[in-house]
Amino acid sequence: MLLIGLLWHSTSSDNLGVGALTESQIAIIRQAAARAGVEVKFRVFGTTGGMDYFAGDNNLERGAPISIKRTLAGISPFPSQIGQCDVVFDIGEGDSFTDIYGLPRLRMQVFAKSVALFKRRPLVLSPQTIGPFERPVSRLMAHAVMRRCSRVFARDGLSFGYLEQHGLTARADQVVDVAFRLPFQRPERTAGERLQVGINVSGLLYNGGYTGANELGLSLDYTAMTRQMIERLLARGDCDVWLVPHVLAHDLPVEDDYLASERLQQDYPQLRLAPRFASPSEAKSFISGMDFFTGARMHACIAAFSSGVPVVPLAYSRKFNGLFAALEYPHYGDCKAASAEQILDKVLGGLELRAELKKAVDRGNAIADTKLRRYEDFVEQTLRDLSAQKRVA
Repeated sequence: MLLIGLLWHSTSSDNLGVGALTESQIAIIRQAAARAGVEVKFRVFGTTGGMDYFAGDNNLERGAPISIKRTLAGISPFPSQIGQCDVVFDIGEGDSFTDIYGLPRLRMQVFAKSVALFKRRPLVLSPQTIGPFERPVSRLMAHAVMRRCSRVFARDGLSFGYLEQHGLTARADQVVDVAFRLPFQRPERTAGERLQVGINVSGLLYNGGYTGANELGLSLDYTAMTRQMIERLLARGDCDVWLVPHVLAHDLPVEDDYLASERLQQDYPQLRLAPRFASPSEAKSFISGMDFFTGARMHACIAAFSSGVPVVPLAYSRKFNGLFAALEYPHYGDCKAASAEQILDKVLGGLELRAELKKAVDRGNAIADTKLRRYEDFVEQTLRDLSAQKRVA
């Protein structure tokens, strides 16, 4: 039995994007273990929320909270718990291995990785966004950690380009987001049913960012653009328009997609509101039943894309651009460069050309499959090697 450490994952996050990474990672590792003939159990370290995607799973446990202060005081079980793991897969919550969210957050990322390395555990950076690291001290910390990792997987071309630029590719590879492997069950559809259109409204963008002062640097008024999009879609009269929240942050209203969607439904009663999903897989299953989708939460868009739904993602950071460029999929709107009218044209035009988008989605999924197989092959071989080492020992 191998004990797999999952660092910066979450089985309870209210952000279903972070949860999607965890569900997908566990599915990938379990399938690789089955192919390798190895039994595994998981210990998860990271942020927590109000959900529980794996209730009743006896092969999964939640590790100790990550605390620099408690570790330095010698009273945290985190170091000993991570030291008991046979291997540590660190996914960095997808895009947290950077200093754009501030140095304290990056310090936590680097600290946790450093503990695993200090305990001489094989540390794998699973597919994630790498950087940017805008401060010299950030680059110094991040590069030191990456040079000691067993393997570093970038999930997009921009991240891998950063690794190339700084000579960090000796043990690195470019693959794609693991959420392309998120399990789902497509709902049954009735023949002759109306067109089903899904919109994911980002609560964070709808509220103007954390401060309301557009600190994310959008080139448009996201709130006004969203309302115009809804009005134009409803005016068609041939489709059911669904609001599909993907971040259910009860304790952080500025982030909460569901709260923003409820407000919109009050103003536009014709809108339909998706249920509060209990897990990322449940959200993806719902999204897979749409005929067309658009949204500003990347993993809501990945759920659509990877289930074959024509989608126009609305990008607000380079993680979108890098991901969809790697999949040779140009059908996304850049909310940091385009005008509201250009975004609306992209979305409404995409709806009209959804058959063309579907072909591009299918081609992109074939690319994603090829890229992810390299990661899956690495995981399988790693488990085989670790199991063989334990038998010899």
